[in-house]
Amino acid sequence: MSLTALTEAPVAIQLHAALAIVSFLLGPFALLRVRRDRLHKGVGYTWVLAMYGTAVSSLFISENPMFGPFSPIHILTFITFGGLSYALLAAWRGQSQAHGRAMRALFAQALIIPGVFTFLPGRRMNALFGSGQDMAVFWVALAFGGVAMAVIWFHPALTRAVGLGGPFQGRLGRKIPLFFVRSNR
Repeated sequence: MSLTALTEAPVAIQLHAALAIVSFLLGPFALLRVRRDRLHKGVGYTWVLAMYGTAVSSLFISENPMFGPFSPIHILTFITFGGLSYALLAAWRGQSQAHGRAMRALFAQALIIPGVFTFLPGRRMNALFGSGQDMAVFWVALAFGGVAMAVIWFHPALTRAVGLGGPFQGRLGRKIPLFFVRSNR
């Protein structure tokens, strides 16, 4: 493990990585907390601030620009802005199921999925945990991401929180969205 992959990176990348790691570590505390109390709200607001910071810092990273300073990966930045805003509004309006669904979707599509791809050979996170060209580092990250997705998808507390009685309710099998779905409630 060599920290030079991050310490020699531009400041925007260092900030982005630090905020993404904070978001990844705080997310489960808010998502899996059974009681929706002050601790849930405090951790949740901290997570939201870290996620907004991650999204803002990504706007200053353009290693492979295609559209001005942006690349297709920046679509996730705008999905994150929209998703965070939607989830906060849902919480403030008392729409707990819509809030819970949006937060789980954000954790998956803004942290886990793109996070796994940062471990591809040739990327900085791969260099942080391996030689920079290790496919094994990517496979470990993919397995870890898969376990995290399974917890989000099947954990009983999470299915109850979004109004589902069991893990396989609904016409399409699951109703916990991977991407944003408008809530019926």
